[in-house]
Amino acid sequence: MRSLRPRRLPLRPLPRCLSTSATPKPTALSSVLIANRGEIAIRINRTAERMGIRATTVYTDVDAGSWHASTGFQSLGLGPAKGYLDGDKIIALAKKHGIQALHPGYGFLSENPQFAEKCEREGIVFVGPPASAMADMGNKARSKEIMTAANVPCVPGYHGSEQGERELLEHAKTITFPVLLKSVRGGGGKGMRIVMTEDEFSTQLKSARAEARASFGEGGEVMLVEKYIVRPRHVEVQVFADKHGNTVALGERDCSVQRRHQKVLEESPAPDLDAATRQDLWDKARKAASAVGYVGAGTVEFILDRDSGSFYFMEMNTRLQVEHPVTEMVTGLDLVEWQFRVAAGEALPLQQAQVEEQMRGLGAAIEARVYAENPEKGFMPDSGKLVHAVLPDSVLADPDVRLDWGFGSGSVVSEAYDGMIAKLIVRGEDRPQAIAKLAAALRAFEIVGLSTNVEFLKRVCDSPAFIRGDVETGFIDKWRDELFRPRHIQDEVFAQAALGVFSLQHKHSAPHGLTLGFGDASASSSERRLTFRVLDGYSSAEGELVGAAVTQTGHNLFSVSVSRKGQQRPTVFSNVTSEPRSEGAAIKLQTYFPSERILSSVVPQSQDNDTKITVFQHGVKTDLALLPPAWFEKALGLKEAAASVVAPMPCKILKNEVSEGQEVRKGTPLVVIESMKMETVIRSPQDGVVKKLAHKEGDICKAGTVLVLFEEEPAKEEGETTPV
Repeated sequence: MRSLRPRRLPLRPLPRCLSTSATPKPTALSSVLIANRGEIAIRINRTAERMGIRATTVYTDVDAGSWHASTGFQSLGLGPAKGYLDGDKIIALAKKHGIQALHPGYGFLSENPQFAEKCEREGIVFVGPPASAMADMGNKARSKEIMTAANVPCVPGYHGSEQGERELLEHAKTITFPVLLKSVRGGGGKGMRIVMTEDEFSTQLKSARAEARASFGEGGEVMLVEKYIVRPRHVEVQVFADKHGNTVALGERDCSVQRRHQKVLEESPAPDLDAATRQDLWDKARKAASAVGYVGAGTVEFILDRDSGSFYFMEMNTRLQVEHPVTEMVTGLDLVEWQFRVAAGEALPLQQAQVEEQMRGLGAAIEARVYAENPEKGFMPDSGKLVHAVLPDSVLADPDVRLDWGFGSGSVVSEAYDGMIAKLIVRGEDRPQAIAKLAAALRAFEIVGLSTNVEFLKRVCDSPAFIRGDVETGFIDKWRDELFRPRHIQDEVFAQAALGVFSLQHKHSAPHGLTLGFGDASASSSERRLTFRVLDGYSSAEGELVGAAVTQTGHNLFSVSVSRKGQQRPTVFSNVTSEPRSEGAAIKLQTYFPSERILSSVVPQSQDNDTKITVFQHGVKTDLALLPPAWFEKALGLKEAAASVVAPMPCKILKNEVSEGQEVRKGTPLVVIESMKMETVIRSPQDGVVKKLAHKEGDICKAGTVLVLFEEEPAKEEGETTPV
């Protein structure tokens, strides 16, 4: 297994790949500052190195120890966490160090026309489109006007200047519900709300505007009202244009599998799309790019109505997309190299007919975004240290498997930025093979330390609906019961966890940490008893306490007994051979049960007064807590805390919706928080009376911090009964 460390290597070329040769022809650009972070900064640097362009990376105080800060010719500090948005400082650094060009990546300043204009005024080549195109496409109302004039079909809606709540409601009623509200400066699903009925219009409008102001600043609260397509697919076309009037379409991507209007999986070509519609999409995308005088890499996004087969222009992203590797896999082209060449004034390397010929026979590709988030809890963002992050060499050795990443074992995923950990991209001869490869790679991916969506991605790959291409933007909600179905944890998992802890005990013999799980201090060194609590949100046994007893009967020979609620007798595994070896933070176990050989990873992670144990077995991850014995809790005086609501993630308090002393019902909004620029309403888990609000508006809280404390329920008098 290989720890996920950045490897300063060129992109692996695909068969018949033309523009990622080991010795590309020279370009006029000699130096570039990469004004971004994480995996995209590492990825841009990789191409710059191969082309002989001297790259400089930047980092904030939060990212001082990050991988991308150690790549490039040099790396320069930007100060506070918001430094990636400090355009003046970034330009000043570029000028100070004599850097010729600036690549903004995606996010941050990548679609800021004022920043692009200032780069031009200061004599710095901006690796992106003209500021005028960026401004026109960045304003959704203006972009719709341009597309309509160019005969590119648009979703019916209102894009005007009347922005009063009453006026917007009247336009929504004219369009007919359901409608979609979204900020003219929106992106990534922020400032966007679906309104199903007139009654919820006011509430959703206020929420959309508040989130848009927080995400995009002044002007973000200006709203579009569009007809909401009930069964939409999100299909986008990668376009490229140069300064010589050439424009090409590099195929399409289907990005319909989404949560919170943000993409989870992207693939190319789009499944179940007839040849005529595909060609029409490409033609309309090229027309859209030409209409706005576009230069460089861009993506024209369309909504495709599954019911009618019609498609409509949605928006244009004037930058390199997160999912650009999908297109690279099915074209054999390095899009960052194309960006550098176009920015230097060169003509596009290929014309449309050559692009289409290049794509023949390169099959299908899929990208999975690996996020720090908890799908079982509404895809709530997470942050923290990655204790363990590995992918086997055998997977990475496949030239059609690509991993773009910015974090790994020991890295910290900060709540200050987007929670994407990595992008896993695979190519197959056809779509079924690509899905199979992606599923296999995900099963081999091991990440411990915070919540991720890897288990969820595995379930999507196994979904019959996804396999047959039955995708739409409501895919997750439509198939929720299947994607979140509970699973049964086999007794072998608990046996492996116990054996892993037994082997770890030899390293941690002090009366704290891992040895807290062993409650019988008088037991011999060859016998141990433990209690696990199941933390796995996908399991039907979540919260269950499971007992395990391990007895060593010989060299690497054990007997393991697993006791579970509802079982009349424990499951006993006798004559078990277990051969452990340490590998980073993990214990790798090769265990021979009487009728099966199982390879597994057991990874410990300290948590307050207990230890979290993660087991990877048969490609499935299971989280357990190794509980301290009762005598330890009693010695420390640990008691069950009063009923409270805690912060589910590191966050900023936007608003307390209740007051102290207020009586609330289950589901009542308590606190509005913001994390990773997403607004979340925390609701009451119970009926009760608010005793204390722990924080005021603007406070910054860590995950697990108490937000609201409830009054304790008064003790009942003798004979008192609870009314039915």
